[in-house]
Amino acid sequence: MLIASIVLIIGVVILVWSADKFVDGSAAVAGHFGMPSLLIGMVIVGFGTSAPEMMVSALASMEGNSGIALGNAYGSNITNIGLILGVSAIIAPVAFHLSVMRLELPILTVVSLIAALEVADGEITRIDAAILILLFVIYLIFTVRNALRGRKTKESQEIENDIKKMPLKTAVFWLFAGLALLIASSRMLVWGAIEIAHGLGISDLIIGLTIVAIGTSLPELASSIAAARKGEHDIALGNIIGSNLFNTLIVVGIAGLIGPMQVQPEVLHRDMTVMIIFTVSLFLFGYRFSKKSGRINRYEGTTLLLMYTAYTVYLATGAF
Repeated sequence: MLIASIVLIIGVVILVWSADKFVDGSAAVAGHFGMPSLLIGMVIVGFGTSAPEMMVSALASMEGNSGIALGNAYGSNITNIGLILGVSAIIAPVAFHLSVMRLELPILTVVSLIAALEVADGEITRIDAAILILLFVIYLIFTVRNALRGRKTKESQEIENDIKKMPLKTAVFWLFAGLALLIASSRMLVWGAIEIAHGLGISDLIIGLTIVAIGTSLPELASSIAAARKGEHDIALGNIIGSNLFNTLIVVGIAGLIGPMQVQPEVLHRDMTVMIIFTVSLFLFGYRFSKKSGRINRYEGTTLLLMYTAYTVYLATGAF
């Protein structure tokens, strides 16, 4: 199991690094071929930051391991709100415009409820997966159209500004090198996680919800903490909401298209319930009587972190 642990750690490190290089390379290549920088920022960079979750869940699904595939996706959502947003709010209160509560958060809540309905019968079929991907395409078209009409969000503008310029040969190299390393490191992570689960005698689902979910969420953790420290509060929250939408729709959707996935009962009764509670908590913590903005203060950030810790401890104590 020591070898599996080392492989998993190395896999996580390479996964996070290669995802960043893949994003830089693909964005630069798209820019060389005339794709508008706004679309590069919203589409390519958006997909790239969720590349670790997509690759890990896809490979897990190929190997018939639905526990890691689903645990990675839903566990990342819980980690994003409980751990990442909680830590970000403790560093600096996360302020955001009420339009987030009127549009993005309701969309995320509805999507989470749809996902819960799909797993209620104990299986995610290819039809279920196709519905998730269709919903994602509709959301993406809606978001891009709004941006092209001049309603850019601060998050999309910031991502657009961060696109790195590089020569075409360099961009192509990092595009393919990043993709190859993404695939290789994802295989390392999945193999290590399965071996650790078997060695400890616990389910693959628990490993997916904890170790794998935290590992694939490291890019969001880094970007959200950086945004919080810069005082770019709405970017920190936008990272979380966008990532959770990607995970729920496209990550699970791709994994489900690869192969129908059996869903353990506790995924619905425990994990999906916790995920929805965390999502709804953003309404409760973020609401203010002001008509323009709300915020998640340090006390509420601490509450999110404590809720996440309690959930993780519950998983750990029930695993053995």
